[in-house]
Amino acid sequence: MARISFSYLCPASWYFTVPTVSPFLRQRVAFLGLFFISCLLLLMLIIDFRHWSASLPRDRQYERYLARVGELEATDTEDPNLNYGLVVDCGSSGSRIFVYFWPRHNGNPHDLLDIKQMRDRNSQPVVKKIKPGISAMADTPEHASDYLRPLLSFAAAHVPVKKHKETPLYILCTAGMRLLPERKQLAILADLVKDLPLEFDFLFSQSQAEVISGKQEGVYAWIGINFVLGRFDHDDESDAEATQELAAGRRRTVGILDMGGASLQIAYEVPTSTSVLPAKQEEAAKILLAEFNLGCDVQHTEHVYRVYVTTFLGFGGNFARQRYEDLVLNETLNKNRLLGQKTGLSPDNPFLDPCLPVGLTDVVERNSQVLHVRGRGDWVSCGAMLSPLLARSNTSQASLNGIYQSPIDFNNSEFYGFSEFFYCTEDVLRIGGRYHGPTFAKAAQDYCGMAWSVLTQRFKNGLFSSHADEHRLKYQCFKSAWMYQVLHEGFHFPYDYPNLRTAQLVYDREVQWTLGAILYKTRFLPLRCGIIQWLSTVSIFQPNLASLWE
Repeated sequence: MARISFSYLCPASWYFTVPTVSPFLRQRVAFLGLFFISCLLLLMLIIDFRHWSASLPRDRQYERYLARVGELEATDTEDPNLNYGLVVDCGSSGSRIFVYFWPRHNGNPHDLLDIKQMRDRNSQPVVKKIKPGISAMADTPEHASDYLRPLLSFAAAHVPVKKHKETPLYILCTAGMRLLPERKQLAILADLVKDLPLEFDFLFSQSQAEVISGKQEGVYAWIGINFVLGRFDHDDESDAEATQELAAGRRRTVGILDMGGASLQIAYEVPTSTSVLPAKQEEAAKILLAEFNLGCDVQHTEHVYRVYVTTFLGFGGNFARQRYEDLVLNETLNKNRLLGQKTGLSPDNPFLDPCLPVGLTDVVERNSQVLHVRGRGDWVSCGAMLSPLLARSNTSQASLNGIYQSPIDFNNSEFYGFSEFFYCTEDVLRIGGRYHGPTFAKAAQDYCGMAWSVLTQRFKNGLFSSHADEHRLKYQCFKSAWMYQVLHEGFHFPYDYPNLRTAQLVYDREVQWTLGAILYKTRFLPLRCGIIQWLSTVSIFQPNLASLWE
């Protein structure tokens, strides 16, 4: 056998020989090499797959976000598989119609309908508003249908004509109509039920025009927010935000806090209570709790939710300021009479208001009484003066105005704060988003202590949010103190509570309570083989569901 010699000197010399290799042996060596490389590649694939699986929850969360972004695209009205629904929000100052759509249900009883707001060819939301509110028809109820005609004509132009007969229409009236006597409410609704079907082919019956309570409105808002956040999804695997669950295969829902100009609202899910409450608290709990099923039929209980919801009239930011001014005016004038003082009776001797920025002058007028005030910017003192306006009771289970509040598990909960909760943290303080009590208190206190002249100059220099105006600058000190008192002293949130996020948009869009309304109203749609069969299903369950809002 021939030998091949190699010699290498570095610095010594090694001498060795390699025998010549036969073709058959070379083939075996090549085969073994390929086999080894194949095994190595397979091992790398297994390791990569495990890494991909570990990142799956995050990917799914990202896919959910992309799905929400996809909602910003124009709706394909040529798609025959799409269904449509209409909700008219008849508010106190005006009425708006929202057009929604959804594809056919996928048949999975765990999944809700994938309802989205319709968008036109320019990718703009299909929504229209008219003024004034429908309550303006109180003395002329025969014109109620004429009043709503522009809204329904607008919707009819966007929903495909061949879909009109199977498109449900819901007319839901809120605050303005609630203030009317019942006979006037019924007269307006009767005109709508009688005349609208004569002109429009939408699916509409007497039960689909109603005046809803504040409790209903709050539940619908809660449903809408949690639906958009994907909290009704029943995934086998859960992402980082869903590690703590209420039940197997069920994600933790979020509570909502919403402070408007006139009212304040809170809604959150509560577990089935096993504790025994005193008789009065038990009765109060029944009034403020709503239990409902969002599943596709009453037999599936995975989507049964129990929500505490209540509205506090007079606790909104603007109305609270009015109440505070009334308090200051009355106390100051009474003190003047008792002590012979003249505080606030002239600009030279103003009442020093801790809830206004330093140096800001203002006048409070009530009937013929006038009080001159000047800001002294003491945020801590402002909060102390606001405490009586919370109207708390000594009961441990009570919150604002002495109203019963279901316990909140602050170690296993999450909340979103809207409207004033967002404006107070973002418009001038620029710390909206994840809320941190001590950070907010420090920023609010610093703002309050600034001179009014400095704040107005910063405003002119564009240092605040584009949404901020002079009204916001003027009352930010008061409203931030009020928000802080409501949250921590009224609702008993810990000062270091980490799971509150203030927001204006969810996934870059505003979420209306009307979305939650149509989700609730159409919850049995997946059962249907046809729309008429669905209507008969709803009529069967309707008597039992009416007690939800009592």
